[in-house]
Amino acid sequence: MALDQDKSISDTELLRRHLAGDQEAFAALVRRYEKEVYNFLARFTGDRALADDLFQETFLQLHVSAGAFDQTRRLKPWLFTIAANKARDALRRRSRHQAAPLDATVPGTADDRTSYADLMPSNIPAPEESVLNLEDRRAVESVVNEMPEHLRTVLVLSYFSDLPYKEIAEVLDVPLGTVKSRLHAAVRHFAARWKAIAREK
Repeated sequence: MALDQDKSISDTELLRRHLAGDQEAFAALVRRYEKEVYNFLARFTGDRALADDLFQETFLQLHVSAGAFDQTRRLKPWLFTIAANKARDALRRRSRHQAAPLDATVPGTADDRTSYADLMPSNIPAPEESVLNLEDRRAVESVVNEMPEHLRTVLVLSYFSDLPYKEIAEVLDVPLGTVKSRLHAAVRHFAARWKAIAREK
């Protein structure tokens, strides 16, 4: 059985083995989290090519900083913290942010027909009800792109990466209540902006 598939070996143990010179241990950590981390980066940035680069940077940072990791904590939230920081830095370097179109299909879903819009909270207007043409679709993407970074981050971590609130709190280094309030604010922000756009038409 491969190390990454052996659930009896914890992330921390794999990291310890890596620090002791076991090359297979680090490769196992990469395999254990590659899909989750890549999907998070792709959805956060809306750019697969950029996500590929950031994926490499994330695990390079894990390799370089492994010795500084507090082994009394869980590795997964720390790994997502690195990934989120890499993604935020990359987006800040761009003149304008890009996001995956909400009607684009989400990779890795069972039927390959699930769109990002399908994953949005039910109290947000369903894009298929209102995104009837290119102009409307661009308006929806614009609302997401213009969301404050702290709201967009929590939305991606919760709805797209499906991280539990507790792990999101660790990634963002904020209290659990802050995660919940930010997520509520993100949903409210999207809905309010969309209604405003609809009134302007």
